[in-house]
Amino acid sequence: MYSNRKTNQWRLVLYSSMLVITMITVDVVAGDSLDTDKEVLLILKAFLQEQNRVNQGEYSIWNQISNDPCEWPRISCNGENRVTAVNLAGSKISGEVFRNFSSLTALSHLDLSMNTLSGAVPEDLSQCLSLKYLNLSFNILESELKLHGLSQLTVLDLAVNRFYGDMKTSFPGICTNLVVLNVSLNNFTGRIDEYFDECLNLQYLDLSSNNFSGDVWVGFTRLREFSVADNNLSGVILPSVFNGNCSLVNLDLSENNFSGRVPKEISNCRNLVTLNLWGNKFTGVIPSEIGGISSLKSLSLGNNTFSRVIPESLLELSSLVLLDLSRNNFGGDIQDIFGKFTQVKFLVLHSNSYRGGIYSSGILKLPNVSQLDLSHNNFAGCLPVEVAQMQSLKYLFLAYNQFNGTIPPEYGNLLHLQALDLSFNSLTGSIPTTIGKLNSLLLLMLARNMLTGPIPKELGNCTSLLWLNLSNNKLNGTIPSELKNIGTNVGPTFESNNQDKDQVVVGSGECLEMKRWIPGDYSPFSFVYTTPSRKSCRNKWDQLLKGNGGFPMCTPGSSIRTSKISGYIQLSGNQLSGQVPPEIGKMHNFSMLDMGFNKLHGELPAEIGQLPLVVLNLSRNSFSGDIPMEMGNMKCMQNLDLSYNNFSGKFPISLNSLTELSKFTVAYNPLISGVIPSSGQLATFEEESYLGDPLLILPTFIKNSPNYEDGGDTLLIHPEFINNSTDHEDEVIGQGFYNGMGIGFAVGFWGVCASLIFIRSWRYSYYRFLNFSYDWLYVRLQKMCLEADD
Repeated sequence: MYSNRKTNQWRLVLYSSMLVITMITVDVVAGDSLDTDKEVLLILKAFLQEQNRVNQGEYSIWNQISNDPCEWPRISCNGENRVTAVNLAGSKISGEVFRNFSSLTALSHLDLSMNTLSGAVPEDLSQCLSLKYLNLSFNILESELKLHGLSQLTVLDLAVNRFYGDMKTSFPGICTNLVVLNVSLNNFTGRIDEYFDECLNLQYLDLSSNNFSGDVWVGFTRLREFSVADNNLSGVILPSVFNGNCSLVNLDLSENNFSGRVPKEISNCRNLVTLNLWGNKFTGVIPSEIGGISSLKSLSLGNNTFSRVIPESLLELSSLVLLDLSRNNFGGDIQDIFGKFTQVKFLVLHSNSYRGGIYSSGILKLPNVSQLDLSHNNFAGCLPVEVAQMQSLKYLFLAYNQFNGTIPPEYGNLLHLQALDLSFNSLTGSIPTTIGKLNSLLLLMLARNMLTGPIPKELGNCTSLLWLNLSNNKLNGTIPSELKNIGTNVGPTFESNNQDKDQVVVGSGECLEMKRWIPGDYSPFSFVYTTPSRKSCRNKWDQLLKGNGGFPMCTPGSSIRTSKISGYIQLSGNQLSGQVPPEIGKMHNFSMLDMGFNKLHGELPAEIGQLPLVVLNLSRNSFSGDIPMEMGNMKCMQNLDLSYNNFSGKFPISLNSLTELSKFTVAYNPLISGVIPSSGQLATFEEESYLGDPLLILPTFIKNSPNYEDGGDTLLIHPEFINNSTDHEDEVIGQGFYNGMGIGFAVGFWGVCASLIFIRSWRYSYYRFLNFSYDWLYVRLQKMCLEADD
């Protein structure tokens, strides 16, 4: 017994020793692995800092707060202290993708989204064999897709990049475990009906906004979400596609070339919440069987050639929130059935050539409508006063019709209204002062009408108003100082929209509305023209209404940018007069101000230099006095038009500090004097930017004709131009000049003076004549000097 007890003691010692040795070995190995991960991350940090020397992200403080990489921001580890996740989303990273992520052998989660990474995806990423989540979305990566080794991936997001070619090198090879695949908004080509049959775990597939062609993949009904919107797919959707089990929740086939009838078997998808068939070539009747999909919330059938008859069964869709039947060329009166969709909140009927039916259809009595879009039709007569009774209304679009008469003051009772677009009609009368009661108003579009009277000072009560367009009317009077209050308290409206429980993305009118709403030269919103897909417009529309996805705006007086929603004011093409109120300097939420083609006069207030403007247009007015030197503080200015005014005094050299200026003109301000610097931003513009300013001295390289010769800071006439003129031409020109001057002085001096004072077009013509006369006199003087030298 003693022997056995001693043997057991020795065994216990041996086992304990082996356990200690094992633990030490594990700790050493784990420590080595952690040190290796740390070394790789420090190499990554150095790589990112080298490529991004300004505006660095949180990676710049790695190893400054701790020696343990598991405690570094944007890094996650597992229970064995191995780095498993690197999240650098939105870290202002540019340049190429790091080429050594595969050295992080436990890496399962990599997020590099929302940066400006460029170039190709490195082969190294295909060696990250443990990756389960890879997000490279919202960059500018440009290459074919080659991720052939990532068989463990469950989520792959490549949206909003520039990938091209087909996907055959990666699919179906990497889709064994794939659940989510998003390659939307790229440049992929080829067919899609041969890639995904083996992706048995796939549930969410977004192929939208690419250049895919051919037939649709017939296996899409086994997914939960499937989108091929905005591609070049074609053919007929066969009824057999919807046989068997259909688990679809969201189906988006919009903006393709599908044709034929919509199969009634689509009703087998009993769980559908969103059905979007907009923008195809579908014909025939709308299947009445769709009315049996009780879960349906969003139905978009616009921009097809469906029969004008709307099936009564659709009224049974008790959950329906959005109904879009726009651009089907229905014509005539609005169908009576639309007045029975009492459950609908978004009714989109734009571009249908409707002429009547606004009253008879009953749509003005729908109790739950939040958005009513009747734009781009042929409605005439007075605006319907009954709209004011639709207290749930938030967005009213009646643009591009033939409405006339006045704007009903009752519209001021729509206290929840956030967007009112009555532009491109024939409305007359004044802007109702009751509009000032709309405290939630974000957008007011009254452009391209025949409105008269002053801008009501009550608009200043619309403290949520960010986007105001009153251009091309006949408004008169002064700019009310109360406008300084608009856009000062937009937060409550954004907060309300963020809390809205209706998660359905609105219909097809966003792109149309935003292109009416946003001018082409308004750079903060240029995305409307550069990425015109409906999906982009819908997403951006949703972001704007919620105050998300802001744009870089300058801090007044500096080039430091902060991300926020920026507004604009468009007042051009009216008959506004008087001086610009100095209170304008308080409008810090606006990046565009267009007051061109009016009758504004007096000195421009220096306070305008306090605005974070990107676009400023003051052309075709009668501003006088000095151009405020404070305008040099608007560091983010890109488009500045001061032309055709009466500015005088020294040209402010402070404008040369506007290093982002891409469009600039101060033409036809003949009383401005001074020297334009031969270096800096002002020297990058052509002669047209300074035409009609004879007192300005330009650098010699600003020229558009061979009549100038380099060498000095003044304009010189090339001798060859002088020598090529004949004596007869000199004689004719000289006689015309002196005779004209004599007659003009003796007969028309006071008449011309009166015309110059009261007729603007004469005044501009006279400025051009002065400009020509200066050039002609230079020619004569240079020739005389050359003859004297000979």
